Amino acid sequence: MRLATLKNLPDGLYERLQATAQAHRCSMNNEAIVCLEAGLLPPRPSPWERLAQLRALRVTLPSDAAFSQQTIDALKREGLP
Repeated sequence: MRLATLKNLPDGLYERLQATAQAHRCSMNNEAIVCLEAGLLPPRPSPWERLAQLRALRVTLPSDAAFSQQTIDALKREGLP
């Protein structure tokens, strides 16, 4: 893992991070990581949202489609949903 140091952190931001870390009963380092992940990483869909996406994808397939194992493996290698 990489090490990062925050310099010139405004007092107000430091105090908010400290208060939030205390409220969550974790270190300031862990709270900073959680905040960075929440702000920088795309949100993960809930299982219900993912299921809805898969159902929507399923209706786009032909109803009489018969996919062989080789076709499925080829599509996986291509990175198609």
